[in-house]
Amino acid sequence: MIFEAQLADPTIEREHRLIHDCIDQAVYAEEMGFDRIWAVEHHALRWYSHMSAPEVFLSAVATRTSRIRIGHAAVCMPFNYNYPTRVAERAAMLDIISNGRLDLGAARGATLQEMSLCNVDPERTRDEVGEALRVIGSAWQADTFEWHSDLLTISAPGTNPPHTILPRPVQSPHPPLYLACSNIASVELAAAYGVGVLALGFAGPASVREQREAYDAARAERSGDGFVSTVVNDHFSALCPTIVLDDGREAREVGARGQRFFGESISHWGFGADPPNESTEGEDNIAFMRSKKLDLEGRYERGEFDHRGTTSFPLVRAVSKSNVTSQFNIDHAYGTAEEAVEYVRELEAVGVDEVMCLIQMGTVPQEVCLETIRQWGERVIPAFAGSRGGISAVTGDERA
Repeated sequence: MIFEAQLADPTIEREHRLIHDCIDQAVYAEEMGFDRIWAVEHHALRWYSHMSAPEVFLSAVATRTSRIRIGHAAVCMPFNYNYPTRVAERAAMLDIISNGRLDLGAARGATLQEMSLCNVDPERTRDEVGEALRVIGSAWQADTFEWHSDLLTISAPGTNPPHTILPRPVQSPHPPLYLACSNIASVELAAAYGVGVLALGFAGPASVREQREAYDAARAERSGDGFVSTVVNDHFSALCPTIVLDDGREAREVGARGQRFFGESISHWGFGADPPNESTEGEDNIAFMRSKKLDLEGRYERGEFDHRGTTSFPLVRAVSKSNVTSQFNIDHAYGTAEEAVEYVRELEAVGVDEVMCLIQMGTVPQEVCLETIRQWGERVIPAFAGSRGGISAVTGDERA
C-alpha cells in the first residue's frame, strides 16, 4: 500500500484524524497479508498530500508492526529538502526501529510550490538526487566517511577525526534503494543507477509494460559505471489504484470519486487548474472521469499542453499525453475482489514484481479503506500465493 495522506475539507481536526487513520490502515495491512507499505513526501500541497514527514509516520507504523516492510519513498533528495547525510542517518534509524525492514526511495520533488518552500533550484534536482543516492550508497561502506565532488564536499574540520555516519543500519551495507519514476527516461535512469523502480501506474497496464520494457532494455545495456552502490536492486513496483467492495458498482463509484479528487488536486498544483471539488454528493463520477479524460486528450491534441510554460511541474520539459490524462483514467482495480484479481493478473503479465495499492484517497471514507484492505487480504492476495516469492524479498546482487 502507498500513502499520500490526502484530505478533502482539510481542517486541523480532520488532518489530525487522517494521520491516525493512515497508521491504523498500515497496521491492518500487515494483519491482512500485505508485504509492504510506502509513504510519500510532499510539502505545502493542501488537499493532495499532508505527508510532509513520512519518516515520523513510518516510525509509528514500525513500532506497531513486526513483519511488513517499511517503504520510505519517495524521499525528496535535492539537498535543500533533505541533506544526503541526514537522509542516511534517518534511514539507518528507521531500519533499526523496524528491525531491518526499511526500503528507501528517491524523488526530485514535483512542483514549484514545494520547491519554493524549501528554496530548491529546479535545474539542480536531477544531479542532486543522483549525488544523494551515491552518498547513501557509500555512507556505511567504511568505518569513516567523507565526500568530495563537484556538488558536495563533506569532511571533518581541521584536525578532527573523520566523520562516522551514525547509527549503522541493520541491512548491510544499507536498505534497498529505489527511484520514483513517472516516464521512460526516469526508469532508464533507475536502471543505470542500479536501483529499483517505483512506477506511476495511473495510465494502466499498457503504460506499465512500456516502462518495464524500457527498464529491462536499459538494464541489459548498462555497464555498471553509473551504479550508486555496490548492491544492485532490480525490483519493479507499480502503482495500482483500488477500491474493492462486495458491491462492485459502489466500489467503482467510490474509487472514481477518490481518483477524481486525486487528479483534480495534482492538476491544481501542477497545471494551474481550479482547486479540487470537495463535494461527494450527487454526481456520476465514473462518467465525469471518462469525460474529463477525453476533454484533456482533445486539449492535448490541440497543443495546449505542449511546452514547459503550461505547467508548474518544472521537471517536465515536454508534457506527454499520459502526463496530462493518466490521473483521470479509471480503468483500475475498482470493483469486486474477482475484478481486482483480474487487474493484478494484467500487471503480473507485464512483469511487475510488486503492486502498490493506492487506497487512501482524499474522499474515500476510513471504513471503505479498511474494507478494501480486508477484501485484498482475504480474497485478492491469496490468489497470488504461488507467485509472491519475489514481492516481499527484494531482488539484488552483490558486486565485487
